[in-house]
Amino acid sequence: MLHLAAYRALGLSQWSYGVHEVRAPALRTFVAGLGPHWAGLSLTMPLKEVAFEVADTVSDLAREVGAINTLVRRPDGGWSGDNTDVYGVVQALREAGGAQVDSALVLGSGATARSVVAALAALGCTKVTFAVRSVARPETLEQTRRAGLTADVVDLGRLAELLGDMPVVISTLPANALNDIASPGGRLPATLLRSDHLLLDVVYTGWPTPLARSFQAAGARAVPGLEMLVHQAAEQVHLMTGRRPPVDQMRAAGLAAMRSR
Repeated sequence: MLHLAAYRALGLSQWSYGVHEVRAPALRTFVAGLGPHWAGLSLTMPLKEVAFEVADTVSDLAREVGAINTLVRRPDGGWSGDNTDVYGVVQALREAGGAQVDSALVLGSGATARSVVAALAALGCTKVTFAVRSVARPETLEQTRRAGLTADVVDLGRLAELLGDMPVVISTLPANALNDIASPGGRLPATLLRSDHLLLDVVYTGWPTPLARSFQAAGARAVPGLEMLVHQAAEQVHLMTGRRPPVDQMRAAGLAAMRSR
């Protein structure tokens, strides 16, 4: 719906955007079978990592974070791999008042977390604390250090005691991931949070998530994953069409689609 709204606004009546379920081992075959009318692909996990085997060229940013979420047709018929998730996180945080971030708490350490780290580095962040269930992914820690950030790793069960010193929290976890470490329903006590806290929760369905409701109850800002999704999609449209789409119209289409679910 986001891409189609952009095409309508840009007057690209001949453009279409559909959904295909492709498992990771089949991505190379799927892409090889696409005709010349295909301008690009948006990729979700677990395709963001296997896409390196498909792309003929890869942007420095996508290579740095180890995740490709966008494939764009090259003039020679090949494919270039890029990452617009980083752009999406940066824009979502900036619009929420997080244009300058000194330190942040990141829940999870997977591919999305690596895009988050790159975004935080762009916003001036110098320290990231990863809260994980077991062991943080080594490639994420290495990327964090390459970006010039100090990285700490703590157990996710310590989330409550960490919040006081971390005004910016970004969750890359599923909506129900905190159910067994927070109060019933996955919510945190509002007394742990302040009104100057800022949460970006990458989940965009079933909003607000239990974590987001905890922040809202404390008068803090909770930004839905839809904001990240809209901005990364807008950048994908730009890469695929060469034109800048109206973000407000894309956001409106996304909200309408979510209300109709």
